[in-house]
Amino acid sequence: VTISVRNDPSQLMRALFCAAVASADPERLMDRSLIPDRPAGRTVVVGAGKAAASMAQALEACCPGPLSGVVLTPYGHAKTCSGIEVLEAAHPIPDRAGLRTADRILDIAVSLNEGDLMLCLLSGGGSSLLTLPIEELSLTEKQQINRQLLESGADISQINCVRKHLSRIKGGRLAEAAWPGSTFTLMISDVPDDNPAVIASGPTVADHSSCADALLIIDHYGIELNTRIRSLLSDGSLETPKPGAAKLARSGHRIIGSPELGLSAAAVYGREKGFVIHSLGSQVVGESRQVGVEHALMLQDMIKTNANNSPLLLLSGGETTVTVRGSGRGGPNREYLLAAAQTLNGLPGAWGIACDTDGIDGSPDAAGAVIGPDTLAHAAALGLDAKTMLSKNDTGTFFSVLGDAVVTGPTCTNINDFRALLYVPPT
Repeated sequence: VTISVRNDPSQLMRALFCAAVASADPERLMDRSLIPDRPAGRTVVVGAGKAAASMAQALEACCPGPLSGVVLTPYGHAKTCSGIEVLEAAHPIPDRAGLRTADRILDIAVSLNEGDLMLCLLSGGGSSLLTLPIEELSLTEKQQINRQLLESGADISQINCVRKHLSRIKGGRLAEAAWPGSTFTLMISDVPDDNPAVIASGPTVADHSSCADALLIIDHYGIELNTRIRSLLSDGSLETPKPGAAKLARSGHRIIGSPELGLSAAAVYGREKGFVIHSLGSQVVGESRQVGVEHALMLQDMIKTNANNSPLLLLSGGETTVTVRGSGRGGPNREYLLAAAQTLNGLPGAWGIACDTDGIDGSPDAAGAVIGPDTLAHAAALGLDAKTMLSKNDTGTFFSVLGDAVVTGPTCTNINDFRALLYVPPT
């Protein structure tokens, strides 16, 4: 499709987002050369995450011979596989279905013998799905802790540090259970730094964090925890396998998709359309609305020093967070955009898009939204008060009433958030 920069910035922004998502399509990423040769023993496949089913499907397509095993993905993300069983569970607050499947996956690992191989397919969302709390913790308690963490403003590394220490499968424990068998993990990263220990809470990777770290995070964010669990964390009895652990010696991994790949794909597309690209990289973190203000100010500075009056594109990835204070619906990308729109204040030629590449921006009604020079005027004409709606965390309602939400449904992949602010010189 030919999209003219000046005529249709709104379509162009959507095309940039689509380029980022397409870069993380497992069908594109999965290649026979990435996968170790089959051993003499059994090969089984396990996995969890928003891309688990699409990765399993892509794996079957490029691997000779039948494969068996189980992967776990959120409701609405299943794909048809020939040998690998695809099961669904709740995300981001875990449910019994997730618990049962995580238990099965751990049993598969335990059944491995010397000479067997477990291929593990991990992607964002795997952490909530693979719920197997330590014996002292009920599912209800785990759900409550999870909910508190998600609403606290803690970042993904902090959330996953706590999750690992309260789990029987995360933080290297799945690979430990597979010993003396071998484990090889293919990952699509949705985390800053592509840290394998943070992707899906690193079930097959040594954990650098400690029980003491988990306690500090719990106390810093005021997470309620019963005294029984607190004392187990305090005395270190819930410690995860650390780098150099003997039972992790046969566990390898490879990252096949990442936020940086998505930004590169969007930059290539933008460059083809004549934009001057400025990328802030894929590790942007912080409170969503604050980051929105900062990026809008940055775009204004770029416009001021734009001697050739060129089209400008400010790209960023990573995961901003929302500290929930209101009872509205929405998500980090829409908070970012509404704050940016208020700062840009109808600046001619300024546009923006922010979406989660998994298709779900906090609440599942949209992947994110778009803004343009007329966003605030349009909102005022419809009687929407942007400032109040942002303070109530009700950006979902704001953008859906405007008709500016971006709705994709589940994309069955996840390389975190994608944000682009554009300047298209007015004619």
